[in-house]
Amino acid sequence: MRRATRGITVPAALALLAGTAWAQGAKPLRTCPPDSVVSATVCMDTYKASVWRVPSPTTVNRSLVAKIQQGKATAADLAAGGATQLGIGRTDDYAPCTDGGQNCADDIYAVSLPGVPRSGNITWFQAAAACENARKRLPSNAEWQAAVAGTPDPPPDNGTTDCNTDLDNPVATGSRSSCKSSDGAFDMVGIAEEWVADWVPRSFRCGNWSGRLSPTGDAQCLVDAVTTGEPGVLVRGAPGTFDGPLAVDANFSPSSSVPFVGFRCAR
Repeated sequence: MRRATRGITVPAALALLAGTAWAQGAKPLRTCPPDSVVSATVCMDTYKASVWRVPSPTTVNRSLVAKIQQGKATAADLAAGGATQLGIGRTDDYAPCTDGGQNCADDIYAVSLPGVPRSGNITWFQAAAACENARKRLPSNAEWQAAVAGTPDPPPDNGTTDCNTDLDNPVATGSRSSCKSSDGAFDMVGIAEEWVADWVPRSFRCGNWSGRLSPTGDAQCLVDAVTTGEPGVLVRGAPGTFDGPLAVDANFSPSSSVPFVGFRCAR
């Protein structure tokens, strides 16, 4: 095997591995739960996550938790179960779920719903736990990039149908009808940036993709990545002046929590 692959570049070798995995049974999906869209072999949440605290999740509200995990929970279901949305605006209210993801089991749940505020002020660890409790996970960077294809590359933002690019005035999930990917996922650009699964060396400097790749100059904060004793995590879909489907940031540690970073889950 070593002789057969000698001289093949790393990207070529990875392509061979990907082809092998595909041949061994990775097939495109045909259907997904109601809260998600089909994106190749992944069910990607249709909307950015809203995070909910469900009271008595293992007793009184077992059926509500089951609906969340099946992708069938509605806003009416959550209200009927007395669930409370967390991380709205500039509020960080996930305790006792800690910044490091401890004490989160059977407590906070990520839900993909239209017409609600996205949840922010959440660390990577808390977001991963909220997805896990919903029987989902954070998508990989590659999965996210595949699912964002077809989303318009702002500007502009006409305030009604375009992707919401105003950091200080996020809109409700799914409320911008044109901000939709080819797979049907809403708001993969705008409203808030999104944690993805991949950890990388943390970078403090930003640049822009070349005009050939991104005529609007999507930001890429991957310049001169440095080791700071704490890794970075890739964050995608930035709102702001240089947002777009290629915008990528590695300036946040997994323990960071800021109002304009949220997430969505996949399964």
